[in-house]
Amino acid sequence: MADDRDRAIRDYAVLTPQVVHPGIIRPEVDAANFELKPVMFQMLQTVGQFNGLPNEDPHLYLKLFLEVSDAFKIAGATQDALRLRLFPYSLRDRARAWFNSLPSDSITIWNELADKFLMKYFPPTKNAKLRNEITSFHQIEDESLYEAWERFKELLRRCPHHGIPCCIQLETFYNGLNPSTRLMVDASANGALLSKSYTEAYEILERIANNNYQWPSARQPVARGSLGVHSIDAITALSAQVTSLTNMVKAMIAAPATVKQVNELSCVYCGEDHDFDNCPGNPATVNYVGNFNRQPQNNPYSNTYNPSWKQHPNFSWSNQNLVFINKPQGKSMSVRI
Repeated sequence: MADDRDRAIRDYAVLTPQVVHPGIIRPEVDAANFELKPVMFQMLQTVGQFNGLPNEDPHLYLKLFLEVSDAFKIAGATQDALRLRLFPYSLRDRARAWFNSLPSDSITIWNELADKFLMKYFPPTKNAKLRNEITSFHQIEDESLYEAWERFKELLRRCPHHGIPCCIQLETFYNGLNPSTRLMVDASANGALLSKSYTEAYEILERIANNNYQWPSARQPVARGSLGVHSIDAITALSAQVTSLTNMVKAMIAAPATVKQVNELSCVYCGEDHDFDNCPGNPATVNYVGNFNRQPQNNPYSNTYNPSWKQHPNFSWSNQNLVFINKPQGKSMSVRI
């Protein structure tokens, strides 16, 4: 207690370097001149640092990190010592913040660090989600056998703790294929793929998938319609044309009835059974001046009418222009001059 009283008060508020302890207890190295080579950091940069994002694969990252660290052998340094010293430099951003939050001196061997890392970035919930994706696998439309087989193997690799037996894995993949692909696989297996052993079935799938990759089908996927545009097939278009023709025929059949109704209308002038244009009381009709038809020169609607004929001397009834010609037997004949 006396030591605490003699200690400066600011020492309780200011963090001194002696208090800072890393989360890893680094193993001792017997080598006299031990150092991390610059090429190690260059290889880690090439592989890529782990950021701790949800879409990153922690299992793949650990595999790549071990490939880099195990590529170097230093005399006097154990494998764990090299891994524990190199691992912090492979992290950044969120992952680096997680590493710095580890309790002081809590890591002594590599396996402890790897377990804590996987527990942080691959929790049981993520493992269950990936396992469900494996068990519910189905071949996507327009997806080749090669693409489906590679996608299924990638699901298995991303979830190494799925616990699904090998025979169930192939059965799940086989049941997820579409009917046409399943027939092709069975034909390649001389009848039924599931009648083969796991090794034989795996080799058959690998052979078919590789051949499908080397000789892809020339069939192009069906083009999807643009958003907001409705595609019309041939049957729908033909039905629309038949409907249009039917409506046109109905209109043509109904046309005579319409004309008949118009013809049955009575005259608006006299009420008789004819239209106004043929009405005798219409001054513009020939019937109204029918009394003058016997005198075409007086009929203004006659084709031979000429107003100048009124003053023509040959059409005058005056006796001044008459000449009587005596004929034998007391008969005479008048001639207009």
